[in-house]
Amino acid sequence: MDRLFSMTVFVKAVELGSFSAAADALQMSPQLVGKNVRMLEQHLGVRLLNRTTRSQHLTEIGATFYERARNILAEMEIAEGLAAQTRIVPRGKLRINASVTFGVHALTAKIAEYMQLYPEISVELCLSNRYIDLIDEGFDAIFRIGELSDSGLIARQLRPYRLILCASPRYLETHESLLTPDDLTRHECLGFSHTELRTIWTFDGPDGHKTVQVKGRLMSDSGEAIVCAGLCGAGIMLQPSELVTPYLQSGQLVEILPEYKAPTRPMHLVHTPDRRMTPKLRSFVDFIVASFGINQTEQA
Repeated sequence: MDRLFSMTVFVKAVELGSFSAAADALQMSPQLVGKNVRMLEQHLGVRLLNRTTRSQHLTEIGATFYERARNILAEMEIAEGLAAQTRIVPRGKLRINASVTFGVHALTAKIAEYMQLYPEISVELCLSNRYIDLIDEGFDAIFRIGELSDSGLIARQLRPYRLILCASPRYLETHESLLTPDDLTRHECLGFSHTELRTIWTFDGPDGHKTVQVKGRLMSDSGEAIVCAGLCGAGIMLQPSELVTPYLQSGQLVEILPEYKAPTRPMHLVHTPDRRMTPKLRSFVDFIVASFGINQTEQA
């Protein structure tokens, strides 16, 4: 028995004065109205209505139950109204995860812009280079760099992650010049410990695809630490464009072998499947796709 539905039928029958009037209002048969009232009485173990062929009257307990039931249904209506409003206006807290470099140098500024557009949204931004389980760790959405496994999650494709090969002028002035990626085997290369970039760097250039086994005395799980070391002349690095571009523009770093490009790495915004996505998540996904999505020029 659906108690809330039977309660609704009972209240309507009391308010309209008969089973037939309640049946018309609820678009059901009078027999079904009567059945729901009887089921409610059986569940409660008391008689709520005394009925004759011409009239119906509430029992003493029926009158008390009617007042309580009417209040419960009114509260339910208010609660459903609040839920409906939540489905319309983006509000609430979003938990988002991204890699440290992308989060600091590209994403955070956009999240600040997003929060200005949606003042009833709060964001908890967690930055980490380790693998994050979206469901187990309670995130609404995560940014994934690299190939995706078939996890059953929803993934929105974003602009590929671009890496740039570079070093400081100080390093380049004191070490032998590079003509091809193969020359990297004779240089100090700063490794990123969370990906294959630890020891293997790949490039596409005039002579096709090249894979180089690199080595160096410094390795870190932080792109910022690698860049700091590179600025001090510690070696050559292969790091994200948003991290090194300001230093390239100021001349503190120099791009190496620009005719050889490191293959871009795919990036996605990932969230759980949801037939009725909440407004807060929908607004965030739409904003991120508009900010970091692949436009027609990039697709061409």
